[in-house]
Amino acid sequence: MNSPNSRKNRDSLIADLTEGLTPVRAMRFRDGALVVGAATLLTGLGVVLVKGFWFGMFEGEAAPFFWVTNGLLLILGLAAATAVITMASPKVGNRYDAPRWASAMLAILPLTALVAVLSDTHGAQGHDHGMTGSLAWMCIRNSLIASGLVAASIVLWLRRGAPVSTNLGGWMTGLAAGAIGTAAYGLSCPLDSVGHLGIAHVAPVAIMAALGRLTVPSLIRW
Repeated sequence: MNSPNSRKNRDSLIADLTEGLTPVRAMRFRDGALVVGAATLLTGLGVVLVKGFWFGMFEGEAAPFFWVTNGLLLILGLAAATAVITMASPKVGNRYDAPRWASAMLAILPLTALVAVLSDTHGAQGHDHGMTGSLAWMCIRNSLIASGLVAASIVLWLRRGAPVSTNLGGWMTGLAAGAIGTAAYGLSCPLDSVGHLGIAHVAPVAIMAALGRLTVPSLIRW
């Protein structure tokens, strides 16, 4: 039987341990999706305000490859964002296969661009198909800038949670931000050739994935 003194000591110990504790709001997937969604919306609005909107995509001027490229970018962005939001609240059995498959599909585009350019024998000599040059570099640079806000929103979300695999979280953050940022910048880019889209609009995703892997783990490690 516990003595009155032992019960008093136990109660005092429990009070000391819980004195500094404060309630923590549970992390819900919906909240993370709203954070990333808001960053995506602001990014799109920023691109339109600064760079303008290419109305040609809705006036029949866009080539089919334009829709294929931006559609795959959105699929990859959504898949990676969903995965990285889930990582903030790890559970047994969580799988992150969707971004891998989406990345594999997007990787086909640069190969398609190279094949299309190499097989073009009708007056293509001396033309870079938008794959290199100032316009290509401008798209890569602006897509990377457009990816910044989404990347920051994901990092802030992960810092609130407890991601177990910080390296994978870095990759997924870069993939999500790069794909969403590039798709957002695509709203203003009128270049819809296979060579340009397959290289200049895919390279930013690879660059952001590498940057995410290098920088994000140290920012979210706990």
